[in-house]
Amino acid sequence: MTRAPHPSAKSLAWDDFRLIKAIADRRALPAAAAALGINHSTVFRRLGQIEDALGVRLFERHRSGYVPTPAGEEMVQLAGRVDDDIHAFTRRLAGQEIKPAGELRIATNDTLLVDLLTPIFAKFLAQCPDIRLDVLIGNQAANLSKRDADIAIRATDNPPETLIGRKPARIAWALYGRGADFPGPNPPLAETLWDRRWVSLGEQFTMMSAVRYLARHVSPERIVYKLNTVLGLAEAVEAGVGIGFLPCFIGDTRPGLTRLDQPDPDLSADLWLLTHPDLRHTPRVRLFLDFAGAELARLKPLVEGDRLPGKGVAPAAGTTDAASSA
Repeated sequence: MTRAPHPSAKSLAWDDFRLIKAIADRRALPAAAAALGINHSTVFRRLGQIEDALGVRLFERHRSGYVPTPAGEEMVQLAGRVDDDIHAFTRRLAGQEIKPAGELRIATNDTLLVDLLTPIFAKFLAQCPDIRLDVLIGNQAANLSKRDADIAIRATDNPPETLIGRKPARIAWALYGRGADFPGPNPPLAETLWDRRWVSLGEQFTMMSAVRYLARHVSPERIVYKLNTVLGLAEAVEAGVGIGFLPCFIGDTRPGLTRLDQPDPDLSADLWLLTHPDLRHTPRVRLFLDFAGAELARLKPLVEGDRLPGKGVAPAAGTTDAASSA
């Protein structure tokens, strides 16, 4: 139904487009209001004002929620293009910084943070007092194009093609058990381990090689403990719940654990430091990439499981840039 334009109608503002896009994305006024940081009644009132100003209905109200009309869909698409242009503009400005200062947002997961990255972050902050770190934890990849983060530190063999970065190491995984359960100097034969109790990540991690490997080789009833964090996995093995695969930089640093086999190359994944191309020359981003890359390269023997029992981890040479458009 077409409405006559309101006599006091004014030109649309960017906030009007943001509101319409928020309603379309979330299909409900309360959720859109929460996303915009305003109350429900304000969203309802402003939607009515925008529709009156345009003289058209922008949404159909269904049981499933607010569904854009053709006019509403056109407005949502325009809002998305403008939003992309604004983010691209801010990224280009960020790339023109003169000195390394300000806030740096880094996205990673809890396992890398706790067992590998926190000492590196502490050392970086001590050497760069004008930079502040905002660390975002999660297993979902941050959208660097939308400036969810400036840098992502991830374990992946398939980094997004829209990002660039470097891979200072490859994360090795090996099989571990509680040391008290395997006291002898020699590890048990692999064929004797399949009937033991196992711990594993859950089905939501089927993209990980270690989870797929267990699904192929271990019967489901032998996997007695599943969870959704590698940190908890290491705790479970150390508590004697069962044996399981762990990253070597975790398993080799816990005295209560024993490595039962050599790292399996098929379970490994590249460790990437990633950023958006528009930010690669930003001083604080470049400084962090250089610093973290060198520190992680120094820890490469630990990350790649290259150590002998009872021996320390030897330092490695400097990092290698991955001239990747990944």
